[in-house]
Amino acid sequence: MFRTILFLLVAILILPLIALYTDISMITDQWNALDTAVRIMLGIAITCFLVSELSKNYSQVDKLWSITPILYVWFFAVQGGLSQRMFLMAILVTFWGARLTYNFNRRGGYSIIPWKGEEDYRWAVLREIPFLQGRFRWGIFNLIFISLYQNIILLLISMPALFAWQEKAVQLNWIDILATTLFLLFLVLETIADQQQYNFQKEKHRRIDAKEALTHNYTDGFLSGGLWKYVRHPNYSAEQAIWISFYLFSVAATQQWFNWSLSGSVLLVLLFFGSSSFSEKISSGKYPEYKYYQQQVPRFIPRLIRKNNMKPMK
Repeated sequence: MFRTILFLLVAILILPLIALYTDISMITDQWNALDTAVRIMLGIAITCFLVSELSKNYSQVDKLWSITPILYVWFFAVQGGLSQRMFLMAILVTFWGARLTYNFNRRGGYSIIPWKGEEDYRWAVLREIPFLQGRFRWGIFNLIFISLYQNIILLLISMPALFAWQEKAVQLNWIDILATTLFLLFLVLETIADQQQYNFQKEKHRRIDAKEALTHNYTDGFLSGGLWKYVRHPNYSAEQAIWISFYLFSVAATQQWFNWSLSGSVLLVLLFFGSSSFSEKISSGKYPEYKYYQQQVPRFIPRLIRKNNMKPMK
């Protein structure tokens, strides 16, 4: 886990620097908007750090994950004159955020008392790692990785909206249509995956609470049907694809396939890879069948051809 965190921190420094030297120029108003957005992001990150340290609930960034990108994209859209493209981008991100906020809320993530709510189980596991034990070490980890790093990513994945704001941006074109179609498609897939997981967990715990016998997929303890039969993390796959699709709007505006706003989706992919590895380590320790599931089913991208020696999943 330490190596994963170190790699992510190095990547967040290197990727934007590489892209800046091969990038299109921005006008003064864009730089001013970016400066304001960075200040807002730092304020949010510091607030998350202080609240989590005082409340001992380290899911403060999780509560804002589906909210801050909406704020950033609408801010860039309004500052840029709310062109057709930027308005479309803001609407799509609002759809994404509303769905994700609803899903997080129904799992107990929010509370009437803002700093409370259910904490991500992985933070408790991380606190038990020897390297992170101790008030000072965990505080540094909380500041740099939980509070700052994740908030930086949330700003970076919103950056295509800044690049869609160009003095000479081309009109809506086929790339915008492609980006919108892909964004909505992956949003639907993410919704289905989350709903399948929610239904499974709710029924599993209902049976456990009612002391009913666990049968079929419930005996394994984890979901391996529906979309989860094709990849181990269909919701993560869709989330990554959503923001890669969102990047295409900056391509449509600039007619250049590469700009440094791509760093957001790249860093998001790296984050999900590390996060899923850690989650799977926990799951394989809890559920005996999970290692077999890992061998049968790919992590993010479904196989086009199923292996002949693979048994069908339940």
